[in-house]
Amino acid sequence: MTVTFSQSPRSSVGIEWEIMLADRVTGELVPRAPEIIDSLSDATALERYVVTEELLTNTIEVTSGVGDTVQAAVDDIDDAISAVRSVAEPAGIELLSAGSHPFAQWYDQQVTDKTRYHSLIERTQWWGRNMMIWGIHVHVGVEDVNKVFPIINALTLYLPHLQALSASSPFWAGERTGYASNRALVFQQLPTAGLPWPLQNWTEFESYLDDMARTGVMADASEVRWDIRPAPRWGTIEIRACDGMSTLPELAAVAALAQVLVEHLSRMLDEGKTLETLPPWFVRENKWRAARFGLDAQIIVDSAGTQRPVREHLAETAAELTPIAEDLHCAREFAGVAEILAGGSSYERQLVVADSTNGDLHAVVQHLIREFRGGPTLREHLAGV
Repeated sequence: MTVTFSQSPRSSVGIEWEIMLADRVTGELVPRAPEIIDSLSDATALERYVVTEELLTNTIEVTSGVGDTVQAAVDDIDDAISAVRSVAEPAGIELLSAGSHPFAQWYDQQVTDKTRYHSLIERTQWWGRNMMIWGIHVHVGVEDVNKVFPIINALTLYLPHLQALSASSPFWAGERTGYASNRALVFQQLPTAGLPWPLQNWTEFESYLDDMARTGVMADASEVRWDIRPAPRWGTIEIRACDGMSTLPELAAVAALAQVLVEHLSRMLDEGKTLETLPPWFVRENKWRAARFGLDAQIIVDSAGTQRPVREHLAETAAELTPIAEDLHCAREFAGVAEILAGGSSYERQLVVADSTNGDLHAVVQHLIREFRGGPTLREHLAGV
């Protein structure tokens, strides 16, 4: 199977953010996405951003245009949220984002009426119906197809950093799971989801797709659901490992980290260097540790098996890569990584709320609604930096 990797500006950025719709009073998820999207279709037709449906009718996805900076992409997301809120607010619908809804049950949710979603549920059954998960996807442009898999393979070393930083799903269907990111382990139950196969080049990827299509596993590359995948249509590497971010400044910080990491690895290839990778068994263990322990995880950072606290290693990595963030004009957004490390990820804040309210998960939902609504917009946040 021949698949063309499209042209895309180097280190350009695109962002997708999956957002829950909830009743303002009860915090229950509501199946109102179709009417919101219909109401916005004419008004947003010429905008850079896009508002679309997702697997479940309780979810909308807002997608930026192609940004030459993180700020440009996040400004699109900010504008999209404002447009959605203009319709949702009068209808008594609140917006929130996290990797999971603390108490919602899968059997109460409705699947969006599209053939591809019904086909997914028909094939995956119980696991598909349990996909009450929300995440972010960050696309970073790569100018040379020969760089794609070397960068993807090297990025797996940083998957636990991204996963721990964004972890926001400590509750599932009314239970405290003991995991910082329960979403990470639920999502990998889908066929073709989870860690990327350690392919070496684009030809191997085309062979993989051919095998998958020939055996009926998937129809095309859009059904590859890896934690990091190539997006041939856009000419990007797409990082999909992160839980839904609970605030816009945090979204910007993780997007900046993704952009800076890809550019860092691309520069190393330009210099003729071989990118460091980990054995697949270490990559898998790191994913589990980050899902279980979040920012308190001890992760494996090299092929020799050296272990470091992810907070410490991430702080060091961010400090080393700050000059690249400055080159990419995302230094202020990138500084948000340190702010999350200092103030805690969303999962930590949710647990504090639960502990302070005798485990009241309705209070946790209201906390997430307040964070999404009351947190500063990125423009306001950066003005104070």
